[in-house]
Formats: sequence, structure tokens, C-alpha cells
Amino acid sequence: MSDALSYVYAVGRDLTDADLVDLAGAGIGEGDPRLVVAGGLQAVVSDVPRDEFEALSLDDRLEDLGWLAATARAHHHVVDTVGGRRTIAPLSLATVYFDDDRVRGLLADGVAAFTAVLDRLDGRSEWGVKVSMRSGGERGDIPAERPKTGAEYLRARRQALREGDQAVSRAEADAEELDEAVRGVAVAARRHRPQEQSLTGRPERMVLNGAYLVDTTAADALTSLVASWADHPRVRVELTGPWVPYSFAALEGAS
Repeated sequence: MSDALSYVYAVGRDLTDADLVDLAGAGIGEGDPRLVVAGGLQAVVSDVPRDEFEALSLDDRLEDLGWLAATARAHHHVVDTVGGRRTIAPLSLATVYFDDDRVRGLLADGVAAFTAVLDRLDGRSEWGVKVSMRSGGERGDIPAERPKTGAEYLRARRQALREGDQAVSRAEADAEELDEAVRGVAVAARRHRPQEQSLTGRPERMVLNGAYLVDTTAADALTSLVASWADHPRVRVELTGPWVPYSFAALEGAS
């Protein structure tokens, strides 16, 4: 039995060894990405240690944030590099197979599913739109003048909370309006869970974390649309991308 498993980063249909240039030693654990070919498709693969990536060991590894971050960085670097050159369908982090023959079986059995995904992604990129309340927009502040009684304090506190709730509702409505407009430019859209403030490192509350699949020819229209919201009084809008379309690479029927 080999000490290595085959780690799969992505699948394409017109990849060549030239698309892996500059990636020697850039894979997981400094592995060398290579191509495994079957059914007219190519998988970008590298060897990874069996003792790290077998199911029981992997469960423990995923609790190691340092290991997880290093693995994710290498995974995304390979995918982003190849995806910047060709249309590919990226696979999820830590997708491993027993050996290259199993990967060939994956490709051969999944030709129809992979081809459908690659058709959908061809000539398109993923963009992200994040909408957050402007700083202070959701805070329910009690008036600076100190309430004279406990009852006055409670009334002021309830009023402040109502105003805060109303501010959140208005920001969510703004986000829905922008989401609808962006969907008019995109060919597909997905909602991700809004990121917590502890992750963003910002005090503002996020009310929309959207991913959009956009034709390359529509990129200027998207950036212009988002730019038109730059001075919105209630929400701050952030556009990210273009990215390899992870959010739209679900491979139904390929396993």
C-alpha cells in the first residue's frame, strides 16, 4: 500500500502540463501538482500523506487551525493559478482518492456532470457583494441627557431598541434591492451566511453576503452598478472578485 493519497484540486477539459507551470512544490505539503487524464477530462492532482488525509486522521487535522489554514492556502493557490489560465471546476478542500486510478474512475464516471458544470462556468467568474450597515446605524443609543427616573430610562431604552431594529430592517431592505439589481446582471446567484463582526474585524453589521456568477462581458456593468451605491447613506457595499467560481461548481452526479 502506498503511503500517499491522490488529492484533487480541480477538473478541466482542456488542461495541459503548461497550465501547471510555476506550481512545482506549490501543492499541499509542498507537493507537485500533475494531471490525471480520463474521459476527455483532466484532474489537477498531487500526492498527500496518507496518515494526514485518511478519514480518522483528517477529522483531527481539521481541528488544527494552523494546519487547516496552510492546507487551504495551498489548495486555493493551485486552483486560482490554474483557474486564471483555463476554465476549471474547483473541488472542495480535502478531496482525496485512494490513488490515481480512482481519480480516473471519477473522471470517466462523471463526464456528463463535469461537462455540464464546465459549460456553465465557461467565460464566467464569481464576484462577491457584501452589504453592511454604516457604522452606528444599528445602535440603539439612549439620549445623552441622563433620565431622571428608572421609568424614563426604560422608556428611552425601549425607544432606542425600536429605532435600532428599524435601522436594521431598512438596511436589509436596501440589501435586497441591491441583490435584485445584481441578479439582473448575473447569470446565477447564491446567498452565503453574513459574516460575524469577529471575522470581518469591522464594527458594522453585515446584512448581505452574496455570490454572483457573471459573464466576463458583463463585468463592467456589475462594477458600475455597485459603484453607484458608494455614497448610500445607510449601507456600505463591498465588491470582491473576479474569482474562480467556487460557489457555482457543484458537481451533481459526480462522486
